[in-house]
Amino acid sequence: MARPLRFRHAPGRWTEGRVRAEVFDPLDANLGATWNRPWFKPPDGYDARRFDVDNGDTALFCWSDGEGYWLGNTETPSSLWRTEKYGFTEVPTPVAEWAERELRAELHEQSPWLEPYPHLSWFFLPVFLSKDGRWTTREFFADHAGGFPDADRDDVLEFYESFLATGILDDYRETMAGKLGTSERLDLTRMAATMGEFHAAKLLVDAGYDVVPEIEVTTGHSIDFQARAPDGQHPLVEVTRPLPPNRRSAGTPVAAVRDTAKTKTDGQLSDHAGGVVLFVDCSSFPDDDWFAVRDAEPEVGHRPAVVYRTRPDGRVAGYTKGSVPLELESVLS
Repeated sequence: MARPLRFRHAPGRWTEGRVRAEVFDPLDANLGATWNRPWFKPPDGYDARRFDVDNGDTALFCWSDGEGYWLGNTETPSSLWRTEKYGFTEVPTPVAEWAERELRAELHEQSPWLEPYPHLSWFFLPVFLSKDGRWTTREFFADHAGGFPDADRDDVLEFYESFLATGILDDYRETMAGKLGTSERLDLTRMAATMGEFHAAKLLVDAGYDVVPEIEVTTGHSIDFQARAPDGQHPLVEVTRPLPPNRRSAGTPVAAVRDTAKTKTDGQLSDHAGGVVLFVDCSSFPDDDWFAVRDAEPEVGHRPAVVYRTRPDGRVAGYTKGSVPLELESVLS
């Protein structure tokens, strides 16, 4: 499975002739490609070309007298195989911004339904234009409402757009976007579980906490979030998202919640000496399944725990178990 889009940095002096000979010609010979001017003005001090590949792939290359940057969702020419890879925040800002303009324009041309949601488009750009996952990640939002049952696609997109546009997760964009995956196979379970982490982050932020994802702990695991409060308290939060009963072997909603939580508590959390709040995100549950969980308020095999369901209109309903070191009363109904 390919990773999200990353730049390749090629030091040295580049000219148009060298770019054509070492980058474009091999690509054209193997897959068929067109040498084009970029859609947008390249960064000052750089020249650039856009390579439109016959199979629908795209590659960008910009260069100066001292370096070149390749970004593409296609076969990498052998001349660039040994170059170092860098994320969007690790290359010069003008280079990253130019490449993002090129790719966002392509994304919105191919999937115009994403254009009204600019921050969501930008945030997930490394997977929306990835080599293997560019269609499955878009399909997840377009045809499966981001994992929400019985929800309108545009309501879901607006829900995520309004949260992401706050910029709370911008510094962690590549980590969080990359969790959505870049597989050619649509994996609804994994993708919905990923969005459960976004729901948890939103719940914490709405409750007044700053969030930092992927906290490494002494057991060798990474915990999903650290919630940072002004009073200096920094509880750790791990998220799990059960499937509704109609998509798993568990026969009832309550059993689905218990079984999924047990997998987490018997594994990752059992190695950690306490101090982690388990968030059980039931946002995949339709109304009847959620109402059964809400009314029963089952134990989940771990305390402290928060069991909740988020809806695209922003409502969050849920309950807590044990002494939860988070002030969530203002966001849980």
